[in-house]
Amino acid sequence: MADQPLWTIDEVVEATGGHLDGEVTEALDGVAIDSRAISAGDIFVAIKGERTDGHEYAANALKAGAGVAIVSRPDSAMRDAGPVLVVDDALAALEALGRAARTRSSAHVIAVTGSVGKTTTKDALKVALASCGETHASVSSFNNQWGVPLTLARFSRTAEFGVFEVGMNHAGEIETLIDMVRPHTAIVTAIAESHLGHFASLSDIARAKAEIFTGLVTGGVAIINHDTEFFDLLRDAAHEQDITDIRSFGEKDGSHIALKQVTLHDTCSCVTADVRGQQVTYKLGAAGKHVVLNSLAVLAACEAAGADLAKCALALANITPPSGRGVRHKLSRDGSHVTVIDESYNANPASMRAALEMLGASQPSGRGRRIAVLGDMLELGDHSDRLHGELVDPLQTAEVDQVFACGPAMNALWQKLPVAARGAYAPSSQDLIAPLLESIQANDVIMIKGSLGSRMAPVVDAVIKQYRGTSGG
Repeated sequence: MADQPLWTIDEVVEATGGHLDGEVTEALDGVAIDSRAISAGDIFVAIKGERTDGHEYAANALKAGAGVAIVSRPDSAMRDAGPVLVVDDALAALEALGRAARTRSSAHVIAVTGSVGKTTTKDALKVALASCGETHASVSSFNNQWGVPLTLARFSRTAEFGVFEVGMNHAGEIETLIDMVRPHTAIVTAIAESHLGHFASLSDIARAKAEIFTGLVTGGVAIINHDTEFFDLLRDAAHEQDITDIRSFGEKDGSHIALKQVTLHDTCSCVTADVRGQQVTYKLGAAGKHVVLNSLAVLAACEAAGADLAKCALALANITPPSGRGVRHKLSRDGSHVTVIDESYNANPASMRAALEMLGASQPSGRGRRIAVLGDMLELGDHSDRLHGELVDPLQTAEVDQVFACGPAMNALWQKLPVAARGAYAPSSQDLIAPLLESIQANDVIMIKGSLGSRMAPVVDAVIKQYRGTSGG
């Protein structure tokens, strides 16, 4: 436990305006909304979600060691289990706690948004900045209406840097979230077709992402992908918020943080970049051109935060892909070796193209093949058939030998594939497992990707289960 707890009960009461019923005896060193992940001294916030209501688990959370439970509907079981803080709305209380944590913090705060690359950029920033001082960052993809205030509520008093991921499905969401975060530096990684089903056009997605600039503190820095066709739109949106310090990153001529040279490998990349006149050469511990480009935004933000650029660049050798976002599993069985690239966490057309490019950069040994196992990309609306069908070109560019596809939307791609490239098609990911396992040969490199709702993670698990091996590499 730190010398000073994350929260005192008096601070929690003042921030939330709640009424304390019972006595808090634990030091409050964490905040949780999942009763299954309670540590001693956590503040448990009973949020009502679409499928579950935290009030049903508040008593269990207190029994598991929570120091206090924030609830709007207390009952005798909760009171018997421990102290409760009664509020009108638990989510609003969590937001208030987050705002209070942001207000008391003296850290340099960075917010990251974009259609793709948010989580990998946020994670890389955490690794880079941690080489220079205590760094607090969102875990996983905590970027929505409960993830952002939860991450803020966990903001250490002593952190020197804070990194927050901000996402959206609809217009207006980022503006609400960024008002809580109030960053000193805001990054827009890229604009792509993610959630296109909820928008009329990519331009509308860009405008929604530009909401991040509405919360930037006075004198803050906007960091924008120079290579996106919406750079001018994003820059103008920043100007509308009276932001004058706008820094671009990318391959395009004139980028303030510019890619000068890159060598791509299966599991890493070697990069030389120009960071506003300072040449920096570094190794990235994760593969993919898209990771390289996002690392430019990382260096831009590190410089804006006043961190030691050399230390930050050196630390980037230690980054690893988040779960389901490019983790490589090198597997073996009876002397037969295969590599699985796990991209099962999510998918949209831009991230799918990036993953296929990464598969194309992989070099199978012997007679090994490049195999793409693809599930539906969701939330594309009326554009779905076209965007799935357009994957034919990146598949051919990557010289993918076999395609295994599942889901109703992926049928649009399946119909356009050359017969020689067709591995198998199935209506669901579960139905695709058997034909995929039967097809795998020695030295194959298998990339598995789809939207979270297409359930591609069980396909990854099935391949790993069939082999004995170790993750990483």
